[in-house]
Amino acid sequence: MAAPKGKRVSGLAPVGYTAIPVKFSEKHQSSHCLYVKEHKVRDGTDPTRPPNRTLFVLNIPPYCSKECLLKLFSCCCAVQSVDVRAKPGPGEKPEASVSKFFNLRTILGFRVAYVVFKSPAGVQAAKALSLQNPLVISSESCPVKTGICKWIANYAASVVDPAELKAEVDAFMQAYDKKVAEEEAKAQEAEGVPDEEGWVKVTRRGRRPGLPRTEAANLRVLEREKRKRARKELLNFYAWQHRETKRERE
Repeated sequence: MAAPKGKRVSGLAPVGYTAIPVKFSEKHQSSHCLYVKEHKVRDGTDPTRPPNRTLFVLNIPPYCSKECLLKLFSCCCAVQSVDVRAKPGPGEKPEASVSKFFNLRTILGFRVAYVVFKSPAGVQAAKALSLQNPLVISSESCPVKTGICKWIANYAASVVDPAELKAEVDAFMQAYDKKVAEEEAKAQEAEGVPDEEGWVKVTRRGRRPGLPRTEAANLRVLEREKRKRARKELLNFYAWQHRETKRERE
């Protein structure tokens, strides 16, 4: 049932929440309620959601974007950040976007948000909005696209500009080639350098010439040569003994 024009609508808010009436535009008579409360956590402190300055908002309609929330609550106090989510959860550091293309995540249905003000007075001022007339989400200065206009805008945003995509791919490959070159340079520096036990790492590129062996490495090389020489002498002795035995039998 639509409320009479010009009348303030108060929603039945959940326990601990305050209902803030909003409406889509000035020409709409029906209102919608956002439920807000000060965000508090029992264990620890989340740096992205500082205490006394964070407002938790429930029942955000799909057409109300992050920019709309920023505009709505800026009348209370300067807003530091707005984090819109599909459901409540711990704050996480946003991952660095690898590409500006193909990263569009659309949250369907009603959502929640964490609004961080620059001053603690913003939280109390936001709660006081429940005593005022409904806030307007879509205005002439900041219109919200809906229906076919929204579909067209979403489709246009999904179309990739080949020139921009090529520029981004080229920049990514340049950064990748630079990283690979740095790793190869580090590997080359590590080649030919004896470790604590005197071993030298040899790769497909081979050991760099001109690097002196350590004393322990030289002793191991001499020991291997000595064993190799003794084994060769033993094999020669067996071959000589076999020839002598064969000669005696003839």
